[in-house]
Amino acid sequence: MEAAAASSLWGGLNSGIMLSLLAVVWAMLWQALQGLQLQQYFGRHSRRLSRRLASILDPDLTVTVAEYDGGRMRRSDAFKEAKAYLERATREARGGVRHLKAEPDKDPDRLLLSMDDDEEITDEFRGATVTWRACTAPPREDSAPAYFWGRAPRADRRFYRLFFAERHRDLVLGDYLTHVRREGRAVMVKNRQRKLFTNISGDGSWDSDGVWSHVVFEHPKTFATLAMDPDKKKEVMDDLDAFRNGKDYYARVGKAWKRGYLLYGPPGTGKSTMIAAMANHLDYDVYDIELTSVRTNTDLRKLFIETTSKSIIVVEDIDCSLDLTGKRKKKNKKEEDGENKKDGTTTKQQEEDKEKEDEKAGGSKVTLSGVLNFIDGLWSACGGERIIVFTTNHVEKLDPALIRRGRMDKHIEMSYCCVQAFKFLAKVYLDVDDHPRFDAVAALLREVDMTPADVAENLTPKAPGEDADSCLAALVEALEKAKEDALAKKAKGKEEAGSADELDDEE
Repeated sequence: MEAAAASSLWGGLNSGIMLSLLAVVWAMLWQALQGLQLQQYFGRHSRRLSRRLASILDPDLTVTVAEYDGGRMRRSDAFKEAKAYLERATREARGGVRHLKAEPDKDPDRLLLSMDDDEEITDEFRGATVTWRACTAPPREDSAPAYFWGRAPRADRRFYRLFFAERHRDLVLGDYLTHVRREGRAVMVKNRQRKLFTNISGDGSWDSDGVWSHVVFEHPKTFATLAMDPDKKKEVMDDLDAFRNGKDYYARVGKAWKRGYLLYGPPGTGKSTMIAAMANHLDYDVYDIELTSVRTNTDLRKLFIETTSKSIIVVEDIDCSLDLTGKRKKKNKKEEDGENKKDGTTTKQQEEDKEKEDEKAGGSKVTLSGVLNFIDGLWSACGGERIIVFTTNHVEKLDPALIRRGRMDKHIEMSYCCVQAFKFLAKVYLDVDDHPRFDAVAALLREVDMTPADVAENLTPKAPGEDADSCLAALVEALEKAKEDALAKKAKGKEEAGSADELDDEE
């Protein structure tokens, strides 16, 4: 009995030792296998086998054309060209597409039709049959909370997926895709409607996937109907033509193909109508930027990136948009220290308080530096054939760095109505080249400042019985009244100045 018990105990010990040895050997072997990266090896071969199996079950190759490239910074040209090409293919297709999207066409009686999401259409090219599918995918979730950025939820990502057989690989990747882009550009040119864009969001939110809204640009103003000194008008038109035809010149001198215009002058002198005339002359789109709706310099940069070539980018009344009026001069250190001691706060505390107030108010944080980079920084060279226009009623308030040559290349003063502009308006509004009252109007215009808008308003017939004589008489009366008001204001100013001098003498 004792021998049997001893034998059993010895056998148990041997089994435990063997198991321990096996565990140690397995651990060493597993580490060695991991060092050889067998897991990646088997995984790679399993994926290769799965791809071969998939090619047997689904022999088609695919090409994906995404809506945005560059991390959603800019809408892809290839996507826009494919979309235009498929609009025509959809219209010519015989069945297959059951759900369509309609957009306004250049012809007001027609609609542009394109396939809706998750629809397919087939196309043929040199004996090869290919299939296009419109797809969407949910956006990637931002890591930061939505309230931190203050943005609306991102829209779904859109893309087109092209399916074709393996045997047509060279034909599709070589000639067919080139054909799609070329034909798509031709369709875009044919169907192009000039648009007026704005960055103002209707619900106050900021959607990072749709920063521009637009309407069709149909402003009737042209240089032929713009009241302006003829020589100055011709100078502006020649400058615009030189810019439009200057692609090779800008490339030769190493400058971005863009040009800045500063329009300045009193209200009502035609700055906005000048922009419309420029757009109609060049056949360009217009992007009207509301700077107070732009949160940060980064958002301003994105706005610029999403503008297209052949466009005019406008910032009206820039002196009123943001604090960009030359307030970069700092007080000397003694003045700052004295003011800080009075209220018991430090400069750092004041800056932090200001940042908190701005964040709480949700106001724009666009800076002068951001606007300067927007005009002629590195990002301004992304794309070409763009004109940037600033308008202001008070050019003296703007920071010199903002309007220097190289940023605002051409300064155009929009002044009060001159005699030549009046005669032009009389021809346009009344269809008269000469009239006995012309001399009286010309004499008064040399003494009185009146904007072209006010002159045009007086020359506009407002009743069925009014003619050129009555309208010119009304203009003369308005000019005489403006002259009297100016003289009265001048006399009052002298009187107030005299009273102030008397008070100083008494003191």
